[in-house]
Amino acid sequence: MPVNVPSGLPAIDILRKESVFLMTEERALHQDIRPLKIAIVNLMPTKIATETQLLRLLSNTPLQVQASLISMAGHQSKNTAASHMDAFYVDSREVRKQGLRFDGLIVTGAPVETLPFDEVDYWDELAALFEWSRSHVYQSLFICWGANAGLWHFYGVKKHLLEQKLSGVYPMNIYEPADQLLLGLDDPFFMPQSRYATVLPEDVHPLGLTVLAGSAEAGAVITASPNRRRVFVTGHLEYEADTLDKEYQRDVKAGLSIAVPLNYYPDNDSTQAPLVRWRTYAHQFFANWLNYYVYQETPYKLEEIG
Repeated sequence: MPVNVPSGLPAIDILRKESVFLMTEERALHQDIRPLKIAIVNLMPTKIATETQLLRLLSNTPLQVQASLISMAGHQSKNTAASHMDAFYVDSREVRKQGLRFDGLIVTGAPVETLPFDEVDYWDELAALFEWSRSHVYQSLFICWGANAGLWHFYGVKKHLLEQKLSGVYPMNIYEPADQLLLGLDDPFFMPQSRYATVLPEDVHPLGLTVLAGSAEAGAVITASPNRRRVFVTGHLEYEADTLDKEYQRDVKAGLSIAVPLNYYPDNDSTQAPLVRWRTYAHQFFANWLNYYVYQETPYKLEEIG
């Protein structure tokens, strides 16, 4: 089944060219089915690219998904047209005011890793949304900085800044092979990383959190709450083939002292086309999340979420 998205969203044309099945709101009204309602809090500056990446992965299951895009109250996007935000996003204050409920919530990364949380201009609003999610969302997935933010807000887990950006495609060891979130993934499996901060296993284990996958170099990469209703992923399975390349070229152009993304280009030669070794894992991971962590567990009546 497809993802139900607002008519006119740029991702529709992009993904249909890839044979990804998306359904507009008009057609979805004719199907007698209760779709999974998934809210996406998109904190990335490249809004349209991130929308496309996530919708591509959410579409690859037999489940119908109704995606809603949420923006941070009071934060103006500098890289996305206001007309796009007005047309396709709902202000987070309005979400809380209306008491909307969702089967699942995805919180993306953001380029604010080196800032203390309380210095991020939308931190108070994001924290309020996190609190709202306790009673209005069944399952939450936090990505990259979103994972740092969620771990700090809910559990007081500190992020640890790295001396150098962790950038590249790294092998992840599976620590909990029986967990349904990891079914079908190789051990190890590959995941892109692009971050200045890390999560240490020794910080999360005493809190009852479970590190499902990671490595000595990348730290605790996939961490889950005891009841599995919150999942924290410090990497970027949603990245496209050229995303790390674009980030690397951007940083080089800006004059930053940045290393070539590791295990990404053949022989780590940035003049060559990148290798894509995580696409299958990305689709499997998101299919597992939607099926086992959301669909199989969430109440049929959303008002029962609490």
